[in-house]
Amino acid sequence: MKRSEHKQHLRMRRKTFYLFGAGVILAGLTAVYILLFFGGRLVIDKDDLTLKAASTVENQDGEMIAQFYEENRKPVKFDEISEHVKNAFVSIEDARFYSHHGIDLRATARALYRDILAMSKVEGGSTITQQTAKNLFFKNDKTFTRKAKEAMAAIYLEKHYTKNQILEYYLNEIYFAHGLYGIESAANYYFNKSASDLTLSESAMLAALSKAPNTYSPNNNPDLAKERRNLVLDEMEEQGYITKEEKDAAQAEDLGVTEPEEEQERPWIESYIDLVAEEAQEKYDLSLEDLRTGGYRIVVNVDEDIQRTAYETMKDDTYFDGSTEGVEGAFVMLDQNSGKIVAAVGARDFKYGDMNRVTVPRQPGSVMKPLAVYGPALDTGDYNAYSELPDEKETYEGDYTVSNYDDQYEGDITMYEALQESKNTTAVWLLDQIGINTSKSYLEKMHIDLPDKGLSIALGGLEKGLTPLQIAEGFRTFAHEGQWVESQSINVIYDRNGEAAFEADPQTEDVFSEQTAWDMTRMLQGVITGGTGTAGTYYGALAGKTGTTQHPLVDGADKDAWFAGYTPEYVAVSWMGYDNSTKENYLESGSSMPTALTKSILRQVSQYRTMSSSFEKPENAEDIGGPVELPTITDASISYGFGGLRLVNADLTWTASDDKRIVYHIYKETDDGAEKIGEVQGKGSFTVDKVNPLKDTSYYVVPFNPLTDESGAESNHTVLSGFGF
Repeated sequence: MKRSEHKQHLRMRRKTFYLFGAGVILAGLTAVYILLFFGGRLVIDKDDLTLKAASTVENQDGEMIAQFYEENRKPVKFDEISEHVKNAFVSIEDARFYSHHGIDLRATARALYRDILAMSKVEGGSTITQQTAKNLFFKNDKTFTRKAKEAMAAIYLEKHYTKNQILEYYLNEIYFAHGLYGIESAANYYFNKSASDLTLSESAMLAALSKAPNTYSPNNNPDLAKERRNLVLDEMEEQGYITKEEKDAAQAEDLGVTEPEEEQERPWIESYIDLVAEEAQEKYDLSLEDLRTGGYRIVVNVDEDIQRTAYETMKDDTYFDGSTEGVEGAFVMLDQNSGKIVAAVGARDFKYGDMNRVTVPRQPGSVMKPLAVYGPALDTGDYNAYSELPDEKETYEGDYTVSNYDDQYEGDITMYEALQESKNTTAVWLLDQIGINTSKSYLEKMHIDLPDKGLSIALGGLEKGLTPLQIAEGFRTFAHEGQWVESQSINVIYDRNGEAAFEADPQTEDVFSEQTAWDMTRMLQGVITGGTGTAGTYYGALAGKTGTTQHPLVDGADKDAWFAGYTPEYVAVSWMGYDNSTKENYLESGSSMPTALTKSILRQVSQYRTMSSSFEKPENAEDIGGPVELPTITDASISYGFGGLRLVNADLTWTASDDKRIVYHIYKETDDGAEKIGEVQGKGSFTVDKVNPLKDTSYYVVPFNPLTDESGAESNHTVLSGFGF
């Protein structure tokens, strides 16, 4: 090959190589272009465009009492942000924000040049759009490709959102030190105002934080903060957003930061808030993560005065008598009328995240008797408060032997007395009579579903137990004319747009008749005045039941102690016990402690809430009154009367008792023995229509108790003499 031809061949090879290289570079640039301008959708997650927002918990008066959040942020709309804020941030962060398309090549080149001169990173070249992309999508991305992905996401944002929308995202997302995210939270914290009301100086102060929030925080470094604020104002003037006069006036101002309010500690509210979170999950399918990020406004039913009273009383060691330290407790109170939970204390020193004992099942002991036995028995119509029932130690099928806690037995006892004295034998006998299925059908109406099938249900010996909240709901049926209602801590939940997303719509069930509910109220009042519930002091109307469970490892000691009761206004339940029952851990004072605790709380509540001195009888119920005392009649007399359908009759009279429930059976003596000829109720006279005026006839009266089917003693016998013709 000639030398010239060889050179020509080399030139052709170089040309081919250059063309190929240029093609590769062009293809690469094209690929980069395509990725930058069309790859944004590949690197973003649209779910991240919904900013994490704190959820607030408010009481019925609109006062915020708690928050759930990962980032303490209150997103606001673009038109709810002061123009000074928008201008200040654009001036200091991205002067060409309104003219670039997501990436400012000029600013990037300038920043790169200055970094090279300084041999370190001294200036950022990221636009507001890039910062927004980083904060929204790549906050935790530490890979070397992050900058490229930021650029792609920034271009995507510019193509799909307006400048105002991007700036809104930016201002709601950025960090302002002290755990604050977003312009609204910052305005609230630093200046105690909304973002819409920020002045020029205040806006510049907040914009000053964007470079290094903790460094330029006016609370941490006021001098540096003021210097940086003034720099922002200089930039605003240079870019034409304000005049020199406005700048000078603003720079002459103090920082104007309000003393940050110390967040009011509310230790008493924490167990209630825990209950709110649990209810939000169970009823509305809102997880704790949803609450921490969803920006909800949750209006709850707490009465904070009662909540605090209960919390502080629960800390009093006087009421917690155990063999060792560590006796725990729970207290819950419902509004009787609505079933709303006004107080809930889940531990004696509850911290958020601890076990909330208000919703922990325990063996309920004798507080179960009204719910599972006496209420259903009354409602069948076969028994009343003064029905005579057996009180005898007895063994049932399955070798189940029942005895009373004191091993004392009356033989026969009224239902009223059996409930007052918490007789185990009577309760189990009565459950056996009405049937376990009947009992469970009533419990199911109160949403108490038991797997248990034995007579131990009567004494609260359950496989899984009941929670204090379930027991409170159950006892409310007696307080509210027999109707069960689902308890609620949450009244309404609003979404971040202010729309009601969830509203309480509690279930209701008609369980007992008004008469049964009233009879139970009267009997449960007797428990307080003369039964097992006399411990402690409360002067208003109160009905209730005590309960204990035997310790499995210590003879004669208690594992759980209960009081469940109600006033005309509230239903309250207290539980005490150890979380772990060992030989060393047992209760020493039984149900007297939760009874006294509950009465103490009620007594304190009565100082600031109206509490009734008596229960009001339902319109469709009759009062059972007290026990019927049958009189001894000694003045029965009879005499002739005239008139009526028969020309001759006789009037039998006696002194009747004031108790109008008593029925008087009238008898006359015949050759074949005594013959009942009639009866009257509540009065002391009877007209004998059929008389034999030719013969002496003896009459007498026997008082009768219709509640117990018990007959009293015969009265004196009085003789109607014949005429003796």
